[in-house]
Amino acid sequence: MKNIMALAAALAVTAWAQAETPDEARVHKLVEPRMGSNVKVDAVSKTGYGGLYEIRAGADIFYTDANARYMFVGKIVDLTTLQDLTRARADELAAIRFADLPLEMAIKTVKGNGQRVMAVFEDPNCPYCRKLHKTLGEIDNVTVYTFLLNILSDDSAAKSKNIWCAPDRSLAWQQWMTEAKPAPGAPAACVTPNEQVLALGRKLHVQGTPTIYFADGSRSGSGFDAATLESRLRHAHQ
Repeated sequence: MKNIMALAAALAVTAWAQAETPDEARVHKLVEPRMGSNVKVDAVSKTGYGGLYEIRAGADIFYTDANARYMFVGKIVDLTTLQDLTRARADELAAIRFADLPLEMAIKTVKGNGQRVMAVFEDPNCPYCRKLHKTLGEIDNVTVYTFLLNILSDDSAAKSKNIWCAPDRSLAWQQWMTEAKPAPGAPAACVTPNEQVLALGRKLHVQGTPTIYFADGSRSGSGFDAATLESRLRHAHQ
């Protein structure tokens, strides 16, 4: 829990460190009272698209015009590349120090020499996580730390407990994700970090699975082909 608090503090310090320009401060002053008395705007920044201003309130991103009259809620997508710019921006703001992650609460899987590292938040009922595991089958020389974040189904926690309490939790996790082979029932006395991982996910504003953190602290919640994932791993370890 101490690691979680330190990580949250570091995240809060770095996420809003950039000062607003006078124009951004003007929009900030206009928009905050119009969003309601219970909403605190953390920062406003001019985007490079559509003349929009990005509004950051906690983990949420909104957009407004130069006069703060209209509010845009939802994703901004670049139709020339199909990139979700809002998701990419949220991942950019969510960068952390990898060393601050409480890796003792994760399943450790080593492939090849394991020199490169990544951490993944996954739910045992996540279909996109299964696709990620197919991609990981093409990646070597990496250590994967898996945080079991039970947010999708009522039985996610039970499945995670069985996997965590298995004699070889890494093997049990791989067999479940690649073969749909369930782990044996966990002993009643087995203690899991399920609640601590949920708290960590809330602190880091992890809202979907899979969410990946690389060695340089960068985050991505987008799906990867093997070439893209290999590129991200290589770049993070330069």
